[in-house]
Amino acid sequence: MKKGLVIGLSIVGVVVILLIVLYSWIVGGYNNFVSMDEEVKKAWSQVENLYQRRMDLIPNLVNTVKGYANFEQKTLTDVINARARATQFNITPEVLNDPQAFQKFQQVQGELSGALSRLMVTVENYPQLKANENFLQLQSQLEGTENRISVERMKFNETAKLYNTAIKQFPKAIIANFFGFRERPYFTALAGADVAPKVEF
Repeated sequence: MKKGLVIGLSIVGVVVILLIVLYSWIVGGYNNFVSMDEEVKKAWSQVENLYQRRMDLIPNLVNTVKGYANFEQKTLTDVINARARATQFNITPEVLNDPQAFQKFQQVQGELSGALSRLMVTVENYPQLKANENFLQLQSQLEGTENRISVERMKFNETAKLYNTAIKQFPKAIIANFFGFRERPYFTALAGADVAPKVEF
């Protein structure tokens, strides 16, 4: 009887230890995914902040350029329209969970970047505007913001890659799937970005 009790208690002890180890593994995996997901969200918010900064600079830039009567209206209208489309796009945390919405966000921001680039190229034809102190400051701020956007997008992609890799690796993928951790999209080059723009003066 004592021998059977010892064996029974040993089996119960082993099962309890295995359950504790399994529980610890699941909790550790879950907490790790939560931390990584928060890092992705933090990186995303940095990208959003910089896009918002760019949006805030554009009206001042447009108003400065409008002061030059002969400035090409179509170029200016393109920037205004691209900004309007970008501000109409509702940015929510769910954008990170929806690859189509993320791609749409990226497309709208890419259109705005393209319109701003065309505006800056067109400015080359207006020496007085290029010499305007207000314009030069805005141009410098906008260029700095564009550079920071590029850096933060790269950081976002790196953070998303670490997270995406972690949720796909076996056996932790079981935990990720069970708790609903989903892959995050990456920023990619827009279609046609590999072709040099045609610039005519």
